[in-house]
Amino acid sequence: MHVLLETERLRLRAFAGADLDNLHEMDGDPEVMRFLDRGHPAAELLVTRYAQPSPFGYWAAEERDTAAFLGWFEFRPVRDGRTDEVELGYRLRRAAWGKGYATEGARALVRRGFAELGVVRVTATTMAVNTGSRRVLEKSGLRYVRTFHEEWADPLPGAEHGDVEYALTAGEWRRPGTP
Repeated sequence: MHVLLETERLRLRAFAGADLDNLHEMDGDPEVMRFLDRGHPAAELLVTRYAQPSPFGYWAAEERDTAAFLGWFEFRPVRDGRTDEVELGYRLRRAAWGKGYATEGARALVRRGFAELGVVRVTATTMAVNTGSRRVLEKSGLRYVRTFHEEWADPLPGAEHGDVEYALTAGEWRRPGTP
């Protein structure tokens, strides 16, 4: 098992075939998927393409002490072939909500990106109405950049309010007081 990083309570590791059932269960929860794009990335893709060790990509998240599956985190380049700007994302089981796991994992990835991987900018997007994820991004040090609207063939409820982009640069991260 390749481990990307560990925090006080989390372990982010490469996906394994054994994660498939947990991913399907998580993606089958309508509350987990309420603000998400109908399940993408596909669970099968996560356990095949992202099972290989890499500093960028998607990572399974588990409790460090119990190895209980919590969900996944994403930290991958915005543009192919470039690692200066990365997208931060996550999806957690409902049982893991409200316990600080999302913020803990996001902060650890941001720190690793800026301190070890030469990342210049971290960006994240969510639906404007997804106040929980917006709070996580803010607690992780990212700042609101803009609201934008996309055309969706099958828009989710709340899509009429648009999506929001948050970002943090390496220079901002190095300033005192940034998480």
